[in-house]
Amino acid sequence: MTWTVAPERFDTPDAALLRRDYYDEVASRYWGRPATSEEIDEGLADDGVERLAPPTGEFLVGRHAHEPASCTGLVVVDPHTAELTRVFVRPAFRGTGGGGLMLAAAERAARSLGVRRIRLDTRDDLVEARALYTKHGYREVPAFNQGPYAEHWFAKEL
Repeated sequence: MTWTVAPERFDTPDAALLRRDYYDEVASRYWGRPATSEEIDEGLADDGVERLAPPTGEFLVGRHAHEPASCTGLVVVDPHTAELTRVFVRPAFRGTGGGGLMLAAAERAARSLGVRRIRLDTRDDLVEARALYTKHGYREVPAFNQGPYAEHWFAKEL
C-alpha cells in the first residue's frame, strides 16, 4: 500500500473527520476515559484552525491507499519559525511509515513558506509522538510557551 500527502483545506469532510479523530484521541488519553461528542465539539470550537491555510500555515492530509489516514498542521509564528500541530495517524495505519511522511511533508511545506525552523510542544503521555519527533531529528529545547498541555518542547532546523 502507498501513502500520499497533500495540502488540503482544514474544513473538507476528510480533514474535519481527521481533526475530530485527533482531538478525540488526545482528549481521551488526557482524561483517561473516552471523550464525549460534546467535549470534542467544545475542543474543536475556536481552536485556531483558520491559521492552517496560506499564508499563515498549511494543513496536510495523508492517505494510505486513498483512504484518509493522517494529518498535521503548520502555523507560521514568525518569518523564520513555524509550529507543528495536530500530528495524527489513525490507529489502523500506525507502523506503516505515515508519521515520518507527515513530518517530511510538513518540513517541505515550511520551506515553501520561507520558514527555516519548526518547533512544537507535546505532553508527557504522548510518548509515541515524542519518539517520532526524536527519530526524525527534532531535539528537545527549552520551553517557548506556557501552554496548558505543553510539557515537552522540540525544534528542528531545516
